[in-house]
Amino acid sequence: MAFRDTLNKNFNNHSETRDKHSDPALQTHYFKTTKDKAFEKLEPLFRNMKECQIVGVSKDHGEISFNYKAGRKVFVIMTIIMVKPYRTAIDISATTESAIPFDFGYSHKLIPKLYGMIKKELDFVGTKE
Repeated sequence: MAFRDTLNKNFNNHSETRDKHSDPALQTHYFKTTKDKAFEKLEPLFRNMKECQIVGVSKDHGEISFNYKAGRKVFVIMTIIMVKPYRTAIDISATTESAIPFDFGYSHKLIPKLYGMIKKELDFVGTKE
């Protein structure tokens, strides 16, 4: 199973988080906040970063999408869902734009980096609901 995980991580151009991911760094992160407050903090954070270009924001669907341009260009969709009062889940999907169908783990490494930025803005609770 470890060999398959290494193949998926390095020989793919897409990574995304989920609750029960085999890689702890790619498990859904939960924060002590509401959906609206998460949007209030995260939209300006990514809008003001020179590496990011916001493509779309939909509070109704709980999504912020942007292009991350630091080295390679990555299209990111961040989904923000309030699962109960003051418990909000944030999932991230990252797809590297490339001429070849894999990015040698770039999208996989970007997600923990983005979570690190989010943790500076919101109170991190954990990865398991």
